[in-house]
Amino acid sequence: MTGQYVREFHAIDETHIAAVGGKGAHLGALSRIDGVRVPAGFCVTTDAFRLALAGTPSLAGLLDRLDRVDADDPAALRTAAAEVRRAIERTALPGDVAAAVTGALSALGADAAYAVRSSATAEDLPTASFAGQQDTYLNVVGEAEVLRHVSRCWASLFTERAVTYRRRHGVDDRAVDMAVVVQRMVFPDAAGVLFTADPVTGDRTVISVEAGFGLGEALVSGLVNPDVFTVRDGAVVARTIGVKARAVYAAPGGGTREGAVDPARREQPALTDAQAVRLAALGRRIEARFGRPQDVEWALTGDDVHILQSRPITTLFPVPAAGADGSFHVYLSVGHQQMMTDAMKPLGLSMWRLTAMATMYEAGGRLFVDATPHLATPAGRTAFLDLVGRADPLTRDALETVLARDVVPMAPNSAPAAPDPVPAGPPAGGPPPVETDPAIVTGLVARSRESAAALARDIRARSGPELFDFLTEAFTEHKRVLTDPLSIQVIMAGIQATWWLNDKLGEWLGERDAADTLTLSAPGNVTSEMGLALLDVADVIRPYPEVVAFLRDHADDGFLDELPKLPGGARARAAVEGYLDRYGMRCVGEIDITRPRWSERPATLVPLILDNVRSFTPGAAARRFAQGRERAEAKAREVLDRLRALPDGERKAAETQRMINRVRTFIGYREYPKYDIVSRYAVYKRALLGEADRLARAGVLADPEDAFHLTFDEFREVAATGRADAELIRRRREEFRAHQALTPPRVLTSDGEALNGSYRREDVPPGALPGLPVSAGVVEGRARVVTDLARADLEPGDILVTAHTDPSWTPLFVAVAGLVTEVGGQMTHGAVIAREYGLPAVVAVPDATRLIPDGGRIRVHGTDGYVELLS
Repeated sequence: MTGQYVREFHAIDETHIAAVGGKGAHLGALSRIDGVRVPAGFCVTTDAFRLALAGTPSLAGLLDRLDRVDADDPAALRTAAAEVRRAIERTALPGDVAAAVTGALSALGADAAYAVRSSATAEDLPTASFAGQQDTYLNVVGEAEVLRHVSRCWASLFTERAVTYRRRHGVDDRAVDMAVVVQRMVFPDAAGVLFTADPVTGDRTVISVEAGFGLGEALVSGLVNPDVFTVRDGAVVARTIGVKARAVYAAPGGGTREGAVDPARREQPALTDAQAVRLAALGRRIEARFGRPQDVEWALTGDDVHILQSRPITTLFPVPAAGADGSFHVYLSVGHQQMMTDAMKPLGLSMWRLTAMATMYEAGGRLFVDATPHLATPAGRTAFLDLVGRADPLTRDALETVLARDVVPMAPNSAPAAPDPVPAGPPAGGPPPVETDPAIVTGLVARSRESAAALARDIRARSGPELFDFLTEAFTEHKRVLTDPLSIQVIMAGIQATWWLNDKLGEWLGERDAADTLTLSAPGNVTSEMGLALLDVADVIRPYPEVVAFLRDHADDGFLDELPKLPGGARARAAVEGYLDRYGMRCVGEIDITRPRWSERPATLVPLILDNVRSFTPGAAARRFAQGRERAEAKAREVLDRLRALPDGERKAAETQRMINRVRTFIGYREYPKYDIVSRYAVYKRALLGEADRLARAGVLADPEDAFHLTFDEFREVAATGRADAELIRRRREEFRAHQALTPPRVLTSDGEALNGSYRREDVPPGALPGLPVSAGVVEGRARVVTDLARADLEPGDILVTAHTDPSWTPLFVAVAGLVTEVGGQMTHGAVIAREYGLPAVVAVPDATRLIPDGGRIRVHGTDGYVELLS
């Protein structure tokens, strides 16, 4: 019986989610797969749900009250959600709905036992599974009980966990409807779940089958440790047999009961290997039907397999499309190199790809480079691992884990050397050296500024297709500047001088990380200058208490217009605007062009300025820079004197002096190319936002920021045709929300395996967190775990703990005593600026923001590379 309020499985598929919800739609699609047995049943539609709710007059007010509850107040949320549930459960099923349900039950057997299961329209979706958020009732017997449990399923749309989950995923409570699945009960000998990819590692080549005795509820509820069979290529390659002391069974008269398993069976497998392989084959068939890895619930009666449910595994990190060519690939995360592992919108992804020096691939809202070519020869592999290992030992360990399996194809001996896929630097060995001449740096910066100025001048007044044609040509100039051989030589000269000093002074004097001190206050570091320049802004503002009070209490993005009305406000405005003129193109996550720049949201800087006003005295920037230079000069004198006292000391001292001169001449330039990139990005963005505004005024886009959810080429097409695909933009918004919930791995294989590497060290005290030492020294202080730059609340002496830092975080560095990050390497931003400011720092500390309590005391060992938790 299929109609408005009831639809049988054979009449539905995944195109009917709006009518029967995610679970119901998947069951309908499953029932159409050849060789897949789905217990008979039907869906009570969302039309029935809406009709029932329309008969509950108090519901609108209760939902309004739920909307107003703060998501951070779980007690209030629990109370408001319970009131909504009670109102729904007290509502009788409309007569037409009850008649449709009882008619469908009569066709299947009115006296049979049924599973009554929720099926929300926001459930079992490709971007969010919503698994377990609404209720399921097993072994429901009798028409009256089925009808009562349909109401209970409707009400379960408003359990506390379901409401919280929806809010976390940006889903409005009123935007979700509830259908209900009513399905003949299966009373199995064994039941469980199977995953068509390893749910922990993401490896798509294996299937994991979990099994227990009785109903599958025992596994879902965690009542037993299941048997686990790992199947690859049609064979069981690993098995773990759990001790299954308890099981869940159907209770006489309805419902379920928990019972003991016969002691003689507890350690026996619930499945044979042949049954596990058969289940795996069914899993692959289901996966092929839905086009992505699946989490499948199954039940076994005798030798008959029943498929009870299938949903996408939404926690797996996607695989780059380049891996679809059938060969094995190894990818490295670009975000871990760029200190920005957050998800990016499509325009940001495509702009970075169009302006990058290396070919990049998108997956999960992040970018990856294919390292496989550089791992294809023994010599290339060794050099590449050495280069990667200097930057991030965790990435090297992850690569070595993959290489140890002998799965990376080796190139023939005649194959040419592969290019370096790492965009952060040139191939190992580097270009030929340059003379130690400051004029080289001055010339590079001048040429870069001239090119950026020409870009800003020439892009003015361009719009429509002409703008996109111009930008395409501009990207060529962008890459020409970035790949200037002289620029790369200068960058490598500074890095190699750093390595030389640390290696040789370690060998000759037993000095560890001497370059950290020798590079303090090196000239020309545009990023460290940015942090000090904000101290100068605070110096201008500090003498004017009315300005300080205004910034503290009223600052929003229009604050600059209000400042001149206050005593000293004109000077304060000029200082902030001067800062924005030079650094306003920066922001958190600045490699994503869609992120708002400081020039767009200047209020972002206000908390940082006020911290500087409170924590420092006038002239702090100049004093700090001078103190760093004096420390560097003192360190140079010390090591040179000690070297001269050694055998062959004059030669060693002379070589070291040359390298000190070289590192101080060139190391500051390391930060300039990134500054040039974001400067150009600011110009690109102003032009693109202007075009998006024009299209929004013309009604082509609903909102200018809709353009952020288009690739550059798609945006170009919209500008040319005056037509935009609103459904595509809506879908991209949903995908972006799903990508935000994913954590990108350092290394990802084309099989889907995500690897983050491990520290294999024995020199870390028990309980300490290992990491990569990047700036020498030891400091103890209060840990401040900061996830949002704008909400940082730091005092002098605090230790900053965060996931990652890009240059926009530099103003915080002037106020802290140490740094701990989850992502980073020897030459990434946080490490470079920590050394510049003399801050002990440990980076690449896994889960630091979770394991280090905010406000607790920690000790950072920046020389030895670990963090002690003191309280």
